[in-house]
Amino acid sequence: MVVAQPLKPVALPNQEQLPCDDGEPMETQRHKMQMDLLIEVLYPWLEQRDNGYVGGNMFVYYSSQQLKNQDFRGPDFFAVLDVPKGERKSWVVWDEGKAPDVIIELLSESTAQQDKTIKKLIYQNQLRIPEYFWYDPFAPDDWQGFQLVGGSYQPLNLINDRYVSEKLNLALTRWSGDYEGVEAVWLRWVTLEGKLLATKSERLRQAEDRAEQAQAQAEKLAAKVREMGIDPDNL
Repeated sequence: MVVAQPLKPVALPNQEQLPCDDGEPMETQRHKMQMDLLIEVLYPWLEQRDNGYVGGNMFVYYSSQQLKNQDFRGPDFFAVLDVPKGERKSWVVWDEGKAPDVIIELLSESTAQQDKTIKKLIYQNQLRIPEYFWYDPFAPDDWQGFQLVGGSYQPLNLINDRYVSEKLNLALTRWSGDYEGVEAVWLRWVTLEGKLLATKSERLRQAEDRAEQAQAQAEKLAAKVREMGIDPDNL
C-alpha cells in the first residue's frame, strides 16, 4: 500500500522576490505632483508616530491568485498604521500582516472608470480598506470619499469642503494655490481644525518669516535702548 505524503505548504514570495515596477509612468505631471504633495506633507506627521507607512504608485500584493493578475496596479496613495517604519519595494499583505488603512486614487480619463468600479470593489471586498477616496486633479469636483461599514462602502459626507479620515485623524480638502510652480486646485491634508499640513518649502518659508520677525523685534528693542542713552552692545 502506498502511503500518500502530506503536501508541503507553498511559500509565498516576499517583496524582494516580487516585481515592484511595471515601467509605466503616472498619467501626467499633475498626477505625479499631486501624489507627491499627499505623501510629502505626511512625513513630519509620521515622524511624530512610532509606527506607520506612507507610499504611493506601488504594487499592493494581497493574494497568491493576484500574483498572476496584471490588471491590478497599486494605488496612487496609501497609508498604513500600526506597522514598523521602513522602506518597502512593494506592499505585500501576507508579509506585513495587514492591508492599507487609507487609499486615494487620482482619476484620469483612462483610469476613472476602473477606479470607480473594479478597484473600488477590490478595495471593498478583498483588501477591506477602511477608507477610500478618489480625486481628479484636472476636475476637482470629481471627488468622493467612502468608509467601509458592515462590509460595504458608504459615501462620506462633505463637511466644510472636507472629508474626514477617522483612521488618520486628519481631513482632506481642496486648496487653490501654487505647488512647485504649478497653480491649480490641489487635494491636501489638513488637521481636524483646518490647518494645512505644510510642504517642505512652506515650512522653510515659515522658518524664514519667524527669523525675520525675531530680527525685527531685536532691532526695535535695540532702538529703544539707544533712546535711553545705553549702548546695546554693552548689555
